[in-house]
Amino acid sequence: MINTSLFRTTLLSGLVALAATSVASAADWRGWNIHPEGYPNTVALKTFADTVTDKTGGEVTAEVFNGGILGDQPDAIDQVRNGALDFANFNLGPMGEFVPSINVLSLPFLFTGVDQMHAVMDGKIGERFSKDLSDEGIVALAWFDSGARSFYDTQRPIEKPDDLDGLKIRVMNNQLYVDMVDDLGGNATPMAYGEVYQSLTTGVLDGAENNFPSFESSNHYEVAKFYSLTEHLILPECVCISKQSWDALSEENQKIVRQAAVDAAKQQRDLWAQRETDSRKKVEDAGVKINEISADAKTAFQDKMKPVYEKFYAANPEMKSLVEEIQATKSSN
Repeated sequence: MINTSLFRTTLLSGLVALAATSVASAADWRGWNIHPEGYPNTVALKTFADTVTDKTGGEVTAEVFNGGILGDQPDAIDQVRNGALDFANFNLGPMGEFVPSINVLSLPFLFTGVDQMHAVMDGKIGERFSKDLSDEGIVALAWFDSGARSFYDTQRPIEKPDDLDGLKIRVMNNQLYVDMVDDLGGNATPMAYGEVYQSLTTGVLDGAENNFPSFESSNHYEVAKFYSLTEHLILPECVCISKQSWDALSEENQKIVRQAAVDAAKQQRDLWAQRETDSRKKVEDAGVKINEISADAKTAFQDKMKPVYEKFYAANPEMKSLVEEIQATKSSN
């Protein structure tokens, strides 16, 4: 009888210890996203989180927090780097501040189109960017689309570089964007994305630059009635994991997480293409004037960017070959 009781006690203790170990090995992942519900990135990142939760059998439980409620992008980047956040969808623009090779992607008019950007990011150059990010604590697993960025403002159509003279334009926090706008004659104003609407309303800003879906979903089109198709930047975005969270995964779960990111990127690109069309129609119906840019004017914008490239090469001479490699990459279509 004593031996039976001892056996039961030992067995119960073992089961409790096993359960505790299982709980300890499970991971509750928090993910950051700046976009609202229904946005292509938001839908795809939720698909990623749900797939990771399902395919790992609950060993990783992933949840996305949308709308930038966990902080603006610079704060979120730091949180992913130090492991306070587990994953995120980041625009690569601001990340160039601490990963020099990534800054190449912020050079204006670098890509000939979105298809060429996909070919670059899905190939060996994209692998290099992922490695460079990993060295800084962020593992990039797949690349989202964010279309082409153009200028919009409250004052007048921007059809040639001189039309930017004196306009206060919000840019993301990156010196390349400041130089870009300043060299075009505008006054570059780095500012958190969440502050732009009010600043456009009060006149603190005259304009900003972004893609159609962001212009529409942020409601900036309610204030800024001129959208000019300069398409000066084509910036990839990433599904990024904290290296601390990544390294804590088993090899099997790493494969699951990576494939979930790749599948989410495919979904996001399809959703993005449709959303661009829908967003453009919505803002046009709301009275926004869409200004096409002639080929000659586009060349004039590009010529104005020569000092930006020269300054970049002077500070980063080793990056010139990478720029040339990107520009020589053929479109995937």
